[in-house]
Amino acid sequence: METRITRSPRLAATILRDGGLVAFPTETVYGLGADARQARAVESIFAAKGRPADNPLIVHIAGRTQLAQVAATVPPSAEALLARFAPGPLTVIVPRHPDLPAVVTAGLDTVGVRIPNHPVARAMLTAFAGPVAAPSANRSGRPSPTTWPAVAEELGGRVDAILQGGASAIGLESTVLDCTGEPPVILREGAITREALLAVWPQLADAVSPPPAEPVRSPGQKYRHYAPTAKVILVDHPQEVPARVAPTAAYIGLTHRGFVVKPQRVRRCRDIADYAQSLFRFFRACEKLGVRHIYCQRVPETHMGRALMDRLRRAAGAEEGSQ
Repeated sequence: METRITRSPRLAATILRDGGLVAFPTETVYGLGADARQARAVESIFAAKGRPADNPLIVHIAGRTQLAQVAATVPPSAEALLARFAPGPLTVIVPRHPDLPAVVTAGLDTVGVRIPNHPVARAMLTAFAGPVAAPSANRSGRPSPTTWPAVAEELGGRVDAILQGGASAIGLESTVLDCTGEPPVILREGAITREALLAVWPQLADAVSPPPAEPVRSPGQKYRHYAPTAKVILVDHPQEVPARVAPTAAYIGLTHRGFVVKPQRVRRCRDIADYAQSLFRFFRACEKLGVRHIYCQRVPETHMGRALMDRLRRAAGAEEGSQ
């Protein structure tokens, strides 16, 4: 398959109508979209990514007036939170509309819905005038792409088109909130922090990881995610990078002083937002250099720090704390 690179949201919308796959920019990361109403098109997302079929997809729409196309009902908490944070990096889990193909939701009776706040994505969704199922535009388990060249490296030849739109401003996937019960449950941390959510809805609960045999309601709950080929190791301070591995290692964090031997690549971030925005791009740059170990500094788990630590832990997997 030849992948077309385009700047035209209208062309992207046409490809979606024809059952094609389009990678497109959002403020969080780049997504890989298909017409959510065409089961065969949605199935091609799973094939292109190598994504497990039991991992549900998030549906993107242009505005709240389209909720009726994908949701059977919209709970009061979802209404209130979307009114405050949409368009933006918030996904709400709501009861699934019966006409939505089961492949979108991995057979669940719920669906995740998001209204992105990226001008190119909004132009595409407006031109398309329908729901677009879209996970991140990467191979399953890999770091999410935040630029269109990263999408091309991952999925070139596997998708019909890539819609250009600059680098993603946030760099981490959306906050996911299950609004099907009370209180709503935070399934995935993101740029819309729990502090911000609590200011709108006064009570929230934290998700409990489902047992391996049980279905998940949100991407990022069950499988190892966001992992580069290098081993990711979490540390509190730069001096924890061993001198013996430094020549083939990399480091990213807020503090950059204290190395015994300086790693091959070092990225000092201005703050947690910069760290989050840089993380996946840093992972990809390290891969091109042949880095074998990536040391990532832990951050305080408040506000957006919780979302960043969630991604870091998932990238590290069982390797966290080992060297």
